[in-house]
Amino acid sequence: MTQRGRATRPTGPSGRPRRSDGPRGADRGGAPRSDLNARKARLREVIEPVVTANGYDLEDLSVSRAGRRHVVRVIVDADGGINLDAVADVSRAVSAALDAAEEAGGDIVAGEYQLEVSSPGVDRPLTLPRHWRRNAGRLVKVTVRGPEGDRQVTGRIVAADDERVALETDAGRAEHPYAELGPGRVQVEFHRLDEVSDEDFGDDTDIDDDEDLEDEER
Repeated sequence: MTQRGRATRPTGPSGRPRRSDGPRGADRGGAPRSDLNARKARLREVIEPVVTANGYDLEDLSVSRAGRRHVVRVIVDADGGINLDAVADVSRAVSAALDAAEEAGGDIVAGEYQLEVSSPGVDRPLTLPRHWRRNAGRLVKVTVRGPEGDRQVTGRIVAADDERVALETDAGRAEHPYAELGPGRVQVEFHRLDEVSDEDFGDDTDIDDDEDLEDEER
């Protein structure tokens, strides 16, 4: 039987601890990587359809340990961004889907776990065409690969489609196919901080003052 209840100290837009009545100490010593990967795959099977059905993209899913519990982190995004109300809606939908999956097929995550749903922060790398498109107008730094070696380029995203991105640099405008680019990094411009929302910086709240986050698996 699974005990359900709201977290008393949520760490993001939402948080929810869960506990199952499995063997005490199960998975507390660190599960084999293959087991963690299988658990993450099961979580993705449950979570991704819910996120997609709500009109968002699942940008990242990770499972980590925090003391005696797991932390399931879900990062979602959409064209135009996602606000805290939308994050809360997605969190409730994901939580309900995990409940249903547990009732239908047993524990998806062994033992107690906390669910965190959030939007990407500015520190997340740009690796897919939609990441570049959604950051149009922002200054980025990226490694450009070429026949003469790699070089660092800093420029403003002026256009992006499924094939390439156009950057405005000090030397002028240049277009680069994504195959030539490493992960892009958004640069925080201090004179434009008033244009950056709090959600862009993510949430740095500790999960628990008395428990250290450890053995993070992605």
